[in-house]
Amino acid sequence: MNRESKIYVAGHRGLVGSALVRRLEALGYNNLVYRTREQLDLEDPRAVREFFEDERPEYVFLAAARVGGIWANDTYPADFIRSNLVIQLNVVDAAWRTGVEKLVFLGSSCIYPKHAPQPIREEYLLSGALEPTNDAYAVAKIAGIKLCQSYNRQYGTRFVSVMPTNLYGPGDNFDLKTSHVLPALVRKFHEARLQGAPEVVVWGSGQPRREFLHVDDMADACVFVMREYEDVSQIINIGCGEDVSIAEAAALVRETVGYEGRIVYDRSKPDGTPRKLLDISRLRDLGWSPSIPLDRGLADTYAWFLEHGGAREHAAREAGAPA
Repeated sequence: MNRESKIYVAGHRGLVGSALVRRLEALGYNNLVYRTREQLDLEDPRAVREFFEDERPEYVFLAAARVGGIWANDTYPADFIRSNLVIQLNVVDAAWRTGVEKLVFLGSSCIYPKHAPQPIREEYLLSGALEPTNDAYAVAKIAGIKLCQSYNRQYGTRFVSVMPTNLYGPGDNFDLKTSHVLPALVRKFHEARLQGAPEVVVWGSGQPRREFLHVDDMADACVFVMREYEDVSQIINIGCGEDVSIAEAAALVRETVGYEGRIVYDRSKPDGTPRKLLDISRLRDLGWSPSIPLDRGLADTYAWFLEHGGAREHAAREAGAPA
């Protein structure tokens, strides 16, 4: 992939896609192609085929997906599995048919078993039961992995699947119904500070542990994988190699926002997977490592939240719209 290569970023307005565009442009890749959802419906197979035939991208980052937190995944499982299966099939098949040189498909760490040994190695895929609250989304992402691997095996394509850990950063979704845990905490503590509320209620016990990776590190890793990783038969984890408890994350967000009230845990709400820490030795061995610590990343994220009024460009589209 050189500076003149035509690169398609699918989902360029989402958290990961927008970070990919920033990173590629910063590295001098200016021949970028992307479309808004209004311009190209990735769930429409004919539209996707025509787009690929017209544009003929050489490299593809498949970051488009229907995403959301526990509430959204548990409430709209049919939407999550249907949309993601269709998007993945349409893009991967069109990429093969038009001779795309290489494609990076973004999966998710939720593909791994709920009680997988920690840290989670890539080979633990399909070794146990999934977390029930997001199993529909996880199954769709697992299907995407197998789709890429099957095309590689049958057609000789170079489609690589990466498994990011929990992501956060500028451009995140801060809606309390559809967001992931860190942006939800940022919004909760921010609003509590403004309202002078004596306490903030956090879902669950606070005991589950999560790994958080800044989206700019994720984008850098994706570009690195596109350029350096050639084992298309194997998936590869992307994370930071460290985790914190939800209680620790909540305390750090409270400090970042400047809220001085109490934190109360609602144990009637689901905790989700007890722990989810990725083993990133495969990626580290290739020479990549993250550079943004959680405290600095949270400060960066909160500054973006304040500048944009806590709203993403497409925040009005609720229930995990493709991002």
